[in-house]
Amino acid sequence: MSSPMAARMTAGGGPDERSMDFKGSGKRLLAQFRPERFTMYGMLLAGVLSVAFSVVGPKILGQATDLVFAGIVGRDMPDDASRQQVLDQMREDGDDGAADMLSGMDFTPGQGIDFTAVGQVLGLAIGVFLVAGLLMAVATRLSNLAINRTVFRLRRDIQAKLSRLPLSYFDQRQRGEVLSRATNDVDNIGQTLQQTMGQLVNSVLTIIGVLVMMFWISPLLALVALVTVPLSYVVATRVGKRSQPHFVQQWRSTGELNAHVEEMYTGHSLVKVFGRQEESAKAFAEQNEALYQASFRSQFNSGMMQPLMFFISNLNYVLVAVVGGLRVASGSLTIGDVQAFIQYSRQFSMPLTQVASMANLVQSGVASAERIFEILDAEEQDADPVPGALPSVDRGKVALERVAFRYDAEKPLIEDLSLSVEPGHTVAIVGPTGAGKTTLVNLLMRFYDVTDGRIRLDDVDIATMSRDALRSRIGMVLQDTWLFGGTIAENIAYGAAGGGAARSASGKGGGGRREGVTRADIEEAARAAHADRFIRTLPDGYDTVIDDDGTGVSAGEKQLITIARAFLSDPVILVLDEATSSVDTRTEVLIQQAMARLSHGRTSFVIAHRLSTIRDADIILVMEEGSIVEQGTHQALLEAGGAYARLYKAQFAEAVAEVD
Repeated sequence: MSSPMAARMTAGGGPDERSMDFKGSGKRLLAQFRPERFTMYGMLLAGVLSVAFSVVGPKILGQATDLVFAGIVGRDMPDDASRQQVLDQMREDGDDGAADMLSGMDFTPGQGIDFTAVGQVLGLAIGVFLVAGLLMAVATRLSNLAINRTVFRLRRDIQAKLSRLPLSYFDQRQRGEVLSRATNDVDNIGQTLQQTMGQLVNSVLTIIGVLVMMFWISPLLALVALVTVPLSYVVATRVGKRSQPHFVQQWRSTGELNAHVEEMYTGHSLVKVFGRQEESAKAFAEQNEALYQASFRSQFNSGMMQPLMFFISNLNYVLVAVVGGLRVASGSLTIGDVQAFIQYSRQFSMPLTQVASMANLVQSGVASAERIFEILDAEEQDADPVPGALPSVDRGKVALERVAFRYDAEKPLIEDLSLSVEPGHTVAIVGPTGAGKTTLVNLLMRFYDVTDGRIRLDDVDIATMSRDALRSRIGMVLQDTWLFGGTIAENIAYGAAGGGAARSASGKGGGGRREGVTRADIEEAARAAHADRFIRTLPDGYDTVIDDDGTGVSAGEKQLITIARAFLSDPVILVLDEATSSVDTRTEVLIQQAMARLSHGRTSFVIAHRLSTIRDADIILVMEEGSIVEQGTHQALLEAGGAYARLYKAQFAEAVAEVD
């Protein structure tokens, strides 16, 4: 179908052009974890306990250092003097500096290293670190569980949302771009959460735990360590603001590139036939370059974060070492405490660096999240009424009452169209391209809703019916065939596999009320569509596997397969949109005969350009610019000498010219 909307289709149009709402999208992404709150509580509890054991470890190791140093100092001292006597003697000898340093240590003169006590302390430290590691493994396991469940629900929500979006949404966007959001962006969110969430929580808890221990050991040294925090914050925010727009552009360019690749792959035969390989390659190179530039800039800017944070971390290390050494020299701290504090300063700087270095991943993930939320926030088609109305008897009577429709609010297409079709009648719709023929069928199928007026099926307004109930009564064969990867039998059975769900002969419309379809039913439908003969000539017959491009069967044979679907769906109303355009003349005659049998007792709408195929229609509608300009039988319209007669004579003259 061609429409003004389709003509304006752009890869990044509409909501893609909005600026990135980083905070809003980030909060909304975190809100997706609400169903996993108890799992997250368990992860936080395990993380808190793990960090608590981890931050106690350096303090315990500091005690071991003090025991070793006290033993080294004490073994060379006379064992008949007390600790205080030794310190007093050192001050009398003028060695005040050494006395001050040793005054903060608990040593025993004449006693060497107590290896038993050192072993006990080291054993305790090992046990503490082991428990911390096990608890961290539990926290990581719970984090992965919550993340995978959340991404699972996100994929499910996207799939459900896509099924609720109107056809106009897809008319305005390239399929590859939408596909990129539903696959690449969701995968990027999952990878971002896997790589950042657990580590981010652990880093924040570590910062809090380490700060507590640092202030416990030495408030002065803790304040010295905190001097570099404002500098770290300034660096992180500046770099983040510079790199965020580039991450948004990176994923937008990814969608555009995927859309181009999908289009070129789908139409690769035409690209080669018309010699457009160079133009296609040039367009690919331009979009690939745009993606490269956006990716390079985003990664380069965010990559500056880690070296800058390492520099600040080393600056912090130097300050702590200098001030800590002075405190040891004054006797205010022991060597073990300074050792523990230096470890804490590293533990404090490392999570800050990790948090900053994760900024590029977080920004990339949030950029993808916003693209996903744009789909989830897209305006949906009107909800089906509950409960939906149903015809008392399925007869196939169709009535259009003063129907108006427009794709663009400023450009009317169909205005004040009325039509009544009796059950079992065949209605042919003809007219020039863009006259509104396919649009009329789309309105009947409720792919689009009418702007004004109403359409009634068996005296029931279709707007009061559920779309599934409506489309399950309509079988549709489009000019553009659609097959999926699987056997030919599975492709034909697709028309009856829905059990009331919306299915069509081309994969886009009605049919599908039958359940429990058998191989005999499939073969009968194929015979009715005159597809049985060519199917049996294939290597595996009905079990021959074809891909989604229908490789191995011709365009006409693909059309026969989709027509067989329509037979199998056993619809009340049959819609044929140029359904025989891809078959030869002899097969077309056979299909018309089969369609006559299929149409018996059913209402049929036939869109055709070849007027010779619709001579036997009960009524022929001639459409021009969205209006029915003529209606009647083939003979009556020829005798009227109007628009239909002109079309018929033009085709007849064309046929004579081809013969000549």
